[in-house]
Amino acid sequence: MAKNKLEKFADMASYPHVFEYPFRYSEEVPFEMKGKWNQEFFKNDNPIVLELGCGRGEYTVGLGEKFPDKNFIGVDIKGSRMWTGATDSLERGMVNVAFLRTNIEIIDRFFGENEVSEIWLTFSDPQMKKATKRLTSTFFMERYRKFLKDNGLIHLKTDSDFLFTYTNYMIEENKFPVAFVTDDLYHSDIVDDILGIQTYYERQWLDRGLTIKYIKFQLPRLGELIEPDVEIELDSYRSYNRSKRSGLQTSK
Repeated sequence: MAKNKLEKFADMASYPHVFEYPFRYSEEVPFEMKGKWNQEFFKNDNPIVLELGCGRGEYTVGLGEKFPDKNFIGVDIKGSRMWTGATDSLERGMVNVAFLRTNIEIIDRFFGENEVSEIWLTFSDPQMKKATKRLTSTFFMERYRKFLKDNGLIHLKTDSDFLFTYTNYMIEENKFPVAFVTDDLYHSDIVDDILGIQTYYERQWLDRGLTIKYIKFQLPRLGELIEPDVEIELDSYRSYNRSKRSGLQTSK
């Protein structure tokens, strides 16, 4: 029998690899493991990789399985979705996977300087109405800089033309080094076992004939960040957790 939300939240509260610090608690209860994830939780010196907006955690678990020499932390505020990956990794006995339930806007409160090596953004909401909510905006890049190693990698995998275009403008405006970019991942020559990990929603979008875009770039620690001042055509389709948009509209 499928579990309801209350049962899932009860499970999550008992999981040793799940840490729950929603926004309303974060200032009242400081996160004591900040800067000490390797020492106090993972018990090793392996690189730490974050998946921000991890949803059901398929990517976090998939990457953890493929790279036992790295530590992976899935971050999201939706606990009932996160339960899937948290339960899967627990049942498999994976020791290099953890989950943090919190608001990504305050992500820098949970990690110390140079503590994270890479960030994955997998099918983030494009947030077409407000730039500061986009996970590749200067608002978030400033936060990532507080804990990401200098020139640490950021991976964006998305179905959204809007977010893909916006991120490209961000990269160009700030002259970030780019390792790879494609607007049609599954018809490119780099679909490997990492990029081939598919989330629940990615499979739905592929079934609808949408192309998947991917960018891998570095985030330098120094330099003033510039928010691109451009108009971008909005996504024209209805997708998970997104309102319907007209392709004739634009947004900054």
